Amino acid sequence: MGEADDRVAGTYLFDEFQLEPRNRRLARKGVPVEINARYLDALALLVREHGQLVSKDRFLDEVWRGIPVTDEALTQCIKTLRRHLGDDAAAPRFVETVPKHGYRFIAAVEWTDGAASGFSASPSVNAWLEWLPFGAAGTLGGAFAGLIGGLFYGLSGTSTPLQPGMGATSVLLVLTTLTVVIAVLGAAGVSFGMAAAGYASGSPWRWAPAGGALGGLLVGAIVKLLGLDAFNLLFGQSPGNITGAPEGLLLGGAVGVGAWLAGRSRQPGLRQGAGIAALTGGLAGVLITLLGGHMMGGSLDLLARSLPDSRLTLDPIGSLFGEHGFGPVSHAVTGGLEGALFGGCVVGAMILAHRALAES
Repeated sequence: MGEADDRVAGTYLFDEFQLEPRNRRLARKGVPVEINARYLDALALLVREHGQLVSKDRFLDEVWRGIPVTDEALTQCIKTLRRHLGDDAAAPRFVETVPKHGYRFIAAVEWTDGAASGFSASPSVNAWLEWLPFGAAGTLGGAFAGLIGGLFYGLSGTSTPLQPGMGATSVLLVLTTLTVVIAVLGAAGVSFGMAAAGYASGSPWRWAPAGGALGGLLVGAIVKLLGLDAFNLLFGQSPGNITGAPEGLLLGGAVGVGAWLAGRSRQPGLRQGAGIAALTGGLAGVLITLLGGHMMGGSLDLLARSLPDSRLTLDPIGSLFGEHGFGPVSHAVTGGLEGALFGGCVVGAMILAHRALAES
């Protein structure tokens, strides 16, 4: 292998960044930076020729490979690279403009013939800290989904109209709080599961389905166990087959699939990524109910029927679908809506965290 091939196969280290041209990877402090494939080629060319002028013709030959492009395309490429690197054209630290001639990479560059430590199979504890924002962001997204769902069930589930007084208002507050708490726990399991998978694989989305499924499974099992024990302790009976490990496994895996599909693009868009995750989460929610499982709405209905003296009833939701009580159609529709809201909010929040981390 010649020296030029060695330089393509190795790793370039500059400032807080690691670049592996052959493996098509760029990271900042061990955190992958999602970047357009052609722009990655342009960065690799600049870094490989650091300190030397790279003309427009070289970009056309080696990056666009003779494809006719306008000057604006190259300008946009350099602008995007600067954004990913946190560079400023007016006071450049990385990419310097040579007017009418081209660009020059001016940062100090170190080359090694191995993989960068940020991409290693066993990242350090400090590298794990870089993934925590993904889990935290997804948990916050789940809290928002829980708030929306809790208000919906709270407003629908009171047996009397919401008038001034403690009765109906208390039911609204209790249902909203309960739904938010469960959504936060579920989102934490799924989100930190995906973050752990990203830590292990070096990519925020590559192993997201496995991480989300495992996290959902563990949290679902714990929540069900604690919930049943709490009801038995307080009321001497439990609502039975409330949502638990199987539901957590399926929903977490589906949300992870949505994140993985969104992450297949170099720079996942917020609307696109949240929309895909909402679709996969919604399908999982419907499937759970069809297989006899329970989402939040189904669990609340079980609770209401187990405690006949409670003020809780979801019959008003069933009446929207022409059912007497909270029937199978109500289960399927609300399950799909819950899954869509949960998946879209969790993945959307994680995409926002990914953008902020990559651009900070």
